[in-house]
Formats: sequence, structure tokens, C-alpha cells
Amino acid sequence: MSSNRRDFLKKTTMAAAGISLSSSINAMSALSYNNIIGANDRINVAIQGLGRRYGAFINGIVAKESNARILYLCDAMQGQMDKAATKIGEKINYKPKLEEDVKKILTDKDVDAIFMATPDHWHTPGAIMAMQAGKHVYLEKPCSHNAWENQLIVTAQQKYNKVVQMGNQQRSSPESIKIVNEIHNGIIGNAYKAIAFYANGRPKVPHPVKAAPPEGLNWDLFQGPSPRKEYTHDTWNYNWHWYGWDFGTAEMGNNATHELDIARWALDVNYPKHVDVLAGKNYFKDDGWEMYDEMLATFEFENEKIIQWDGVSRNRYNKYGRGRGTLIMGTEGSVMVDRNGYERFNRKGELVDSMKSGSTEGGVALGGGGSLSTRHTINFFDAIRGKAKLTSPIEVGAMSQMLTHYANISYRIDKGFDVDQQSGRIFDRDAMKLWSRAYEPGWEPKI
Repeated sequence: MSSNRRDFLKKTTMAAAGISLSSSINAMSALSYNNIIGANDRINVAIQGLGRRYGAFINGIVAKESNARILYLCDAMQGQMDKAATKIGEKINYKPKLEEDVKKILTDKDVDAIFMATPDHWHTPGAIMAMQAGKHVYLEKPCSHNAWENQLIVTAQQKYNKVVQMGNQQRSSPESIKIVNEIHNGIIGNAYKAIAFYANGRPKVPHPVKAAPPEGLNWDLFQGPSPRKEYTHDTWNYNWHWYGWDFGTAEMGNNATHELDIARWALDVNYPKHVDVLAGKNYFKDDGWEMYDEMLATFEFENEKIIQWDGVSRNRYNKYGRGRGTLIMGTEGSVMVDRNGYERFNRKGELVDSMKSGSTEGGVALGGGGSLSTRHTINFFDAIRGKAKLTSPIEVGAMSQMLTHYANISYRIDKGFDVDQQSGRIFDRDAMKLWSRAYEPGWEPKI
């Protein structure tokens, strides 16, 4: 890597880190940015995790304005790397290297940024390793596997001063940005309640039966930070979401992250003061799904504000008229907002304003991706270069992510609890036993 390029990335990293930590710091002007030596230098990236989500980043990475190059494709499954190389090869005229072990990629000084779309248990440990190696990180949701990691990754970003964008891409929606700003300015009066919702028709899943790992899967690397255990059939191919808590975070971490983030943003709240849930496995009682498939979670905040999560994983009936979104209630009206725009109603329930994006962003289909993910990716690159503020800096995303951890803990201990609104800690001994998790020796995330 050239000295000019290294100096440029070092300088702009510091600028962008400052931007991500404080909304009061303005982005560089185009003029001052263009005066920086090497301002048009390329950003080299690696993609770790080549399952259903990675494709959402590609259009943003290959966009001309991104000036980025994919150096590595990384996955614990050889077949995933081969498929990704073929798919991405349709959009680029060079061949990224294939490497199953991200630790080897992190030693390459030419890699500037990592896109992480692995299973949940890899997110925080992998992101911290990347930051320690001097890389910026685009981190898919959930940004953490548990509450302890959730706070640790924010501390790591502050220590290493790297740009860390969380993959809750609706933060990059112009329509969402507009209506949330208007809500903050009182367009629906006092916004006091938000209902975040999701409905999907997920099918039965097989029982996890011990089996040999499928050909091409490095089971040890897949497990990564999680304590070692024998492989069970079909675990690696998405069902890790539902087979206990070793790898996944249930539907809260998988999907509630997005809508709860919009709800918290709209109501302008931080940590709740009390959390309670009603949840259970109500569908296909005899299948291998090991946690709840339906949850109603309630988060109480100061000033009598409430966020509710109404999530049903295996019944696609759209009780709110769509598969996912956030309904914000105010004393002078209400707003329904989702990835495709918003609708605003007065107190009589009459539509008074709407704005549609025409977004191609996925709804409840596996994989997702679309125009919001592309915007989010380009914003990540702009932040690295100091041209823009991150739309979802990790300290903002992690605050929303904590709601999902609270809900999962409440479900697992079968009771509600109070929360310290300053620190985010829980006032319940049983709940605090689930604050962290067990790690494979040598894999514990450290900063």
C-alpha cells in the first residue's frame, strides 16, 4: 500500500470517527475533501459471510462513486465462496481471493474495510478483531449476540477510532429521515407510543440430528467464538437461527432489530426503565424450532413513552396491513413508516400526507437487499473518506439492539425486570446471569 494512500486513510479515519461519535460535528465540505491528497484513492474491502445477505452490499461496493475493490471473499463453507465468486464475477472484471479464515485476511494491510454478514455469534468478536487490525467495519445486524458484547463493541469503536456502520439500512431511507425529523418537530404532537411489527410464514424446521458436517464446511471456523459441539443436520444453512442460543438471537435479533430501531428513533428514547414480554412457540409444536415463534414485548420509558414489538414468525396474516413496519402514535395524529416510505394520518384517521420511495428493499423474504442497502453501503464509504456522517454509527445501532437482548432475556427467565436508564444494566439477578455467554477458550472478545 502506498504511503500517500496509507496517510489518507489514517487521516480520514480520524475525521470519520469523530463524525460517528458526535452528531454536532459537520461533515467535510466537498472543497476541503477534494484538497486532501489521495482523496480519490480506492478502498479495498473483504466480505465475510456469503450466505443470503452479502448480495445486498454488492451494488453499493461496485458503484462508481464508491471507488472500492473487493480483495477477498470469506466463508466457512467452500460452496458459498464458489457461488459468491460466480455471482459477483458478473459485476466486476477481476477475481477476488477466496479465503475461509478471516484472521488471515485481517493480516493483509491492503484491506481497509470488512463487510460482516456471518451468523450472529461472530459479529462482535469478528468486528473487534477487524478494528484491532486497523479495519473499518460494516456490521450486519444484530451487532451483538448478547448484552455484554453490545456494550463491548461500542467501547471497542471508541478505542480504535474506526468507522463502524451497523446494517440497519432503513436509517439511510430519505423518507424515514424526513418523517422522523418531522415527528421530532411535533407534526403529530407528542409522540408517545410506537408499535414495531413483523409477520412471516416460516415453515416447519427439522429436528437437529447429529451428523457429519456437510462437504466443504469448516465446522470449527463456523463455530468460532461459540463453545465446540458436534454438528447437527442442516444447522449451517439458516436453521442456526432457531436451534438454541449458541449461534442465533431468535427473531428479535434477526428482524425486530430493524423496526425497534425506527421506533426508538421516532420516540427519541434511549434505555427503557422496564421490560416485559409475552412469548411462546405456538406453531408446529413437534418440529425442531427451539425458541418462541411469537412475541409481544413492551418497553416502558420515561415521560410515559412506550414501544411494543408485535412479532409473529410463522403466520403471515398482516394485522397492520403489511408484513413489517412501525406505527408511531401521537397526540395529534399517527404515522405508519416502513422501508417503502410513510403515511401520516390526523386524529380522525384521515390520510393527510404520504411519501413513497419506490424502494426495492426486501421485506420478509430471505436475504433482503435493495436500494436502501446500497445507500447504506455508499454512506459507509463516504464516512470512511470523511465526506459524510454515518447514518447508523455503532453506538446508535447498539442502543436499539439492546432492546432485543432485553426481550430475549425476559423470555428466557419468564419474567419482566427494571433497567438502569443510565447504564443499561438490569436490576434482576436471574436476568444478569444471561448478560453474557460462554465462549470457546481463546475466542473471548477482548479490547
